[in-house]
Amino acid sequence: MQRNILEYLEDTVQRFPDKTAFANEEMGMTFREVSEVSRNIGTCLSKKGYLREPVVIYMQKHPHMIAAFWGVVYSGCFYVPIDEEMPTFRISLIFQNLKPRVVICDETTCEQVKEFKDFDGEVLLYDQISREPEDTGCLAAIRDHAIDTDPIYIVFTSGSTGVPKGVVACHRSVIDYVENLTEVLQITEASVLANQTPLYFDACLKELFSSLKCGATTYLTPKSLFMFPVKLVEFLNEYKINTVCWVVSALTMISSMKTFDKIVPKYLHTIAFGSEVFPIRQFRLWREVLPDARFINLYGPTEATGMSCYYEINRTFEEGEAIPIGRPFKNTEILLLDEQDKVPKQGEAGEICIRGTALTLGYYKDHERTDEVFVQNPLNNAYHELIYRTGDIGRLNEHGELVFLSRKDYQIKHMGHRIELGEIEAHVNLVEGIHSSCCIYDKEKEKITLFYTGDIEKKDLVMGLKKTLPRYMIPNHVYPLERMPLTANGKIDRVTLRQMMKK
Repeated sequence: MQRNILEYLEDTVQRFPDKTAFANEEMGMTFREVSEVSRNIGTCLSKKGYLREPVVIYMQKHPHMIAAFWGVVYSGCFYVPIDEEMPTFRISLIFQNLKPRVVICDETTCEQVKEFKDFDGEVLLYDQISREPEDTGCLAAIRDHAIDTDPIYIVFTSGSTGVPKGVVACHRSVIDYVENLTEVLQITEASVLANQTPLYFDACLKELFSSLKCGATTYLTPKSLFMFPVKLVEFLNEYKINTVCWVVSALTMISSMKTFDKIVPKYLHTIAFGSEVFPIRQFRLWREVLPDARFINLYGPTEATGMSCYYEINRTFEEGEAIPIGRPFKNTEILLLDEQDKVPKQGEAGEICIRGTALTLGYYKDHERTDEVFVQNPLNNAYHELIYRTGDIGRLNEHGELVFLSRKDYQIKHMGHRIELGEIEAHVNLVEGIHSSCCIYDKEKEKITLFYTGDIEKKDLVMGLKKTLPRYMIPNHVYPLERMPLTANGKIDRVTLRQMMKK
C-alpha cells in the first residue's frame, strides 16, 4: 500500500529518468534532476535538525521551487509555499501563525526574508542546499518513521476575519486525490500540462502531482501571458500543451476577446476547469473550436484537498442552464444538508458537505475555526465521523447530478426576498456582449451592485435584465469595468470590488 507521495517520484524516475518533469520558458528539470535535488535538500534539512515542522519556501515561481517542495517532504517536514506576489501584511500574518524556524529562498528573495519582522530563524539558499550530498541512510530512517497521516504542506486560504487560514494536508488525502484526478483526466506520460495558478495555491497540485505520478510534463505558464490571450495560445501551441486545468476566468479571457478568430490551441484535447461557473455562451465558443476535446468541470475546496467532484460534459446545455459539478470522486461522498441538518428532497437546495479520506487535517494552530467546519456527521449518531461543511449551496438535478448554486454567504435577503447573487450573475452572463460579471451586496445600505465587463452600454444591460429578472433582483447600481479584478489564482476578486463599491 502506498503511504508516501514521494513514492510517485521514486517510481517515475525509474521509468523516465531523462524526461522533462517541470519547465518554464528558460529551463527544465528532468525527473532524475528533481529526484537528486530533492533528496539533497531533504538530507540538508534533516542534518540541521528540522523534523515534523513547517518549512517556508519563499522563491520565485520556478521548477526549482517545485523541487524544494519534495525536498522538504523528504526531510520529514511539511512545506509552506509563499512568494513575492503576496502582500507583506499577509506574509506577516502567516509567519505569526507558523513561527517557522527556517525559510528556503533563492537569490532574488533572500534579502527580502531578512527584512521580515516576524522571522528570526535560519535562511537557506536553494543553490547551496540543493548541492548537499545525499545521505541515503538518513532519508531511509525518516521514511521508516513516517506514516500516511503525516502532513505534506500547508496552504493559506482567505479567512472571513481577515486572518489567513493554513490548511494542512497529509499524504493519505493527497494520494487519494491524485489517484482520482489522474484517472478522471486520463493523464499519461504523453500528457503535457500548462500550470496557470501560483505555486502557493493548492490548485497547482493538479499539474505537479500529475507529472509526479504519471511521468507527464508540466510547463509553468508566465503570469504576464494571461493579459494577452493571443500570446497565451501561442505559448500553448509552442510547447504542444494538450491538457489544462484552469480557473474559468482564464478560459473566458481567451474566448471573450475573439482570440479564436486569430489562433486556436491546436494540441488541446483535455480542458478541465473549476472555481467559478462557466457561462454557457463562452463554453460554446470553446466547444465549437475544439469539438473533439474533453471538457471536465471540477469542484472542490482546499479543505478537502483541492477537488472532490467532476462532470465530463456529454450533452448540450441551453443558455441559463448551469453545467453540473456532477458526481464525487471515488472514496468520497457528498452530503446535502438543509438548515435542520436533514437531507433535502430531490431537487431542493442544501449545503454541500464532504466525507471521506480527502478531508485535510484542518487549520494549522486554529482548533476553533477547524471545529466550526470539520464537524460530526449529523446523519451518523453511532460513531465519530467528521464531515467538512463547505458553505456552498447545491442541489441534485433531474439527472441526479450535483449542481452548484452559490456560496452560502452569497445568499441575501433583499426587499423581503431571499436572493442568490449567483442567479443575478447567471442572467447577466446571458446578455449578448457580456464577458464577465459579479454582484456585491451592501447589507447596511441594502443595495445590490453589479460590476461587469463587455461590449454593451449600461442602460442597455439594465433594460435587458428588466425583461428576465423580477424587480427586486434588479441591481441598484451597475458599473462597467475595462477589466474584472482577479485574485492571484484567477478568481474574481470580490474584496477589491467591495472596496470599489464603497468609494
